[in-house]
Amino acid sequence: MRPADVGRAVGETAGVAVAALCLWVVALRLWDLPHPGFQLSMVPVAVALFPLRRRRPEAVLLVLAVLAGVAPVVGPVTAATAYAVALGTIRPRRARLPGGASLLTVAAAAAAGPWVGPGSAAYGLELGLAMAMTAVVVPGLVGTVSGQQARLVWALRERGDAAERARRFADSEARLHERARIAAEMHDLVGHRLSLISLHAGGLELALDKADPELREEAVLVRRTTRDAMRELRQTLGVLGPLGRDTGPDALTAATGTRADVEALVAESHDGGIDVRLEWSGPDLDARPPRVRRAVHRVVREALTNVHRYAATSRVTVRVTHDDRTVGVAVRNGAPAAPAGPATGTGTGRGLPGLRERVELLGGTFEAYALPSGGFEVVAAVPAEPSDTVARSPVAAVPADPAALARDPAATVPVEPGDTVARNPASGGPADSPPSGSAEGAVVVPRGPRSAGALTLGLEAAALGVVMALAISLVYGQPRGTTPPPRPRLGMTYQELKGVFDNPAVRAAATGHEPARPPDAVGCVFPPAGADPGPGSFTVTRYCFDAAQRLVSIDRFTVPSVRDAPPWESS
Repeated sequence: MRPADVGRAVGETAGVAVAALCLWVVALRLWDLPHPGFQLSMVPVAVALFPLRRRRPEAVLLVLAVLAGVAPVVGPVTAATAYAVALGTIRPRRARLPGGASLLTVAAAAAAGPWVGPGSAAYGLELGLAMAMTAVVVPGLVGTVSGQQARLVWALRERGDAAERARRFADSEARLHERARIAAEMHDLVGHRLSLISLHAGGLELALDKADPELREEAVLVRRTTRDAMRELRQTLGVLGPLGRDTGPDALTAATGTRADVEALVAESHDGGIDVRLEWSGPDLDARPPRVRRAVHRVVREALTNVHRYAATSRVTVRVTHDDRTVGVAVRNGAPAAPAGPATGTGTGRGLPGLRERVELLGGTFEAYALPSGGFEVVAAVPAEPSDTVARSPVAAVPADPAALARDPAATVPVEPGDTVARNPASGGPADSPPSGSAEGAVVVPRGPRSAGALTLGLEAAALGVVMALAISLVYGQPRGTTPPPRPRLGMTYQELKGVFDNPAVRAAATGHEPARPPDAVGCVFPPAGADPGPGSFTVTRYCFDAAQRLVSIDRFTVPSVRDAPPWESS
């Protein structure tokens, strides 16, 4: 276990111990806590069981549930355990655990009530119900909801990471595909030039056969060297395979990217039902390098292809601007006039990333973005005379087989500038992921501050502690172990007549109206008068006792009531 985990475990154990002791102190000072020594002795037992909740969660929770029914002061320890167990509950069978623990709490409280509880089984049952709700049910529900929310958030985070890795993989594959396409174009250009050199070297070899044999040998060397260069070029670039649209009738030619070529692309789209128009500013591009013209051709063709696929009913403007320094291309389409139907083809997702790679390799800029009006715009700017230094875009290596990414999420993925990927300091690999089943190598998603979560959990625990204390007070605050005083009967002693005392006012009112006292009576008591039988009189009860203070007579009689009146009202 890491030192941080050890410190966290010690802090949690100390926290529940302090909460249990605080509840014991409150119960001792505010309520008539029965058997306080026994209640206090249960606190260290519960605290000792608390760290074992990670290894034996079911057994620890059930034992603590019994202790909470017997000694309510261990309720905070039981509540924290119920929350922790529910937080990690995934299997459905554990959902029945809080119910069983609640039943054990109620049964233990009812059984222990007459001995170490409130005083009777009925009071113990009330206490057990209160403890089951506050120490097991409520923390269990909160823990279950919190655990499900945490797992859902992590699953969404993992899904977002996987989507981000897939997007980067697709972008990197598109970049590599575009570089392969450029390499194939280089093969065509360089191969054509080498073929011309070899042809001229062969003619020179024939011409010098008789005129100058020594120079003929030099011509033979040039022709053989050119042939070797052609063979090595084919061996190096021959692994690229077929290039799809850039072969056959769509193969790039010397006229690619000129005004006539762009007009042909626009006319082809117009014949396909697209409302498209061309705006050309500046001279033709026939004097520009082939790589510039081919980049212009690719941008216009890819943008119009996307319009055919996703916005066939929109109006499109193709704008080409050409000056001495830059060649700019902008293809803008408005919002579709009719609701967009299903796409007319299945795109590979490589078009725009490939265009970006081609333009940036020439030292230009590329942007593709949605418009607020609902349309889309593709903008590219390419230097009219690119430098010979190739601008290299940082793309990390990717697996040769796309299925490798699905089999191993930790496989190499492209890393763009500014990205941050967590690394394991020991091995140099991706950092460890949280223990939720997620794969390693995921892009780290920043988490929210843990202090906010800890503060929220602390407030919830404090509120639960207050509710638990109030629930216990409702049980302990009731009168316990008291019985109503017995009804007076002859032969009872004065001490057995609890609640019977003499009232001087009633004695004075009874003077002259009371019946004769028994001969063996040595004294009589006149308790407070009862209800009035009618207006102008009230009932008096008289208890007479003999010399042994035993009740020998119970007499009830009526005496007239006297109403005090002001002097001017007296007759």
